[in-house]
Parts: sequence; C-alpha cells; structure tokens
Amino acid sequence: MSYRGLRHWPPIWSWVEGLGDKHPKGEIGILKSVTFSNTLPANRCFLNIYYEGSDYLGCLLFDDHVFCSQIAKLLQDCCNRPIAEIGSLDLTYTF
Repeated sequence: MSYRGLRHWPPIWSWVEGLGDKHPKGEIGILKSVTFSNTLPANRCFLNIYYEGSDYLGCLLFDDHVFCSQIAKLLQDCCNRPIAEIGSLDLTYTF
C-alpha cells in the first residue's frame, strides 16, 4: 500500500505505553484495534498493536477515503492476529 507514491505498509510504529520502547520495525506484533479517522480528510486509519510487553500505534494513509474505510473494516476483522499474517493477505480483489 502507498500514499502519494510512498509505501506505508508496514506502518512506522510509535510507542504508546508499556514496558518500554523496543523501536519495532516491520510486520511485528499482534493487532489489537483499528480506528478509522473521523477527522477530515477521512483518509487514514490507526492501528494499535501489542509487541513484547508494550502497545504501539501506526497510521495508514490513503489517497481515497472510500478505500481507506474498506481497509479499516477489513483490518478490524483481523484483530488479535499477527501483523505478519495480515501483511500476507491477498487484497487484489479490492482493486
């Protein structure tokens, strides 16, 4: 996935709380929640993951707010699954 030509999967993970910032990178952790932005433009969703005793937040940006909404709903159905597993989903049917 990309936004304005820049890849944004996997997201950059920002430490929120927990045992300490492990500076995770890549498809790591377990997806805990997905929040669709209600701030205009509604072209982003936020992913909350759990990794090695801490919670992290990542953001996905989209050019199309309708596609963003569809991906956010799909990701909500993936809660409690590993990010690596989610990253390997085939989403070609969404195009």
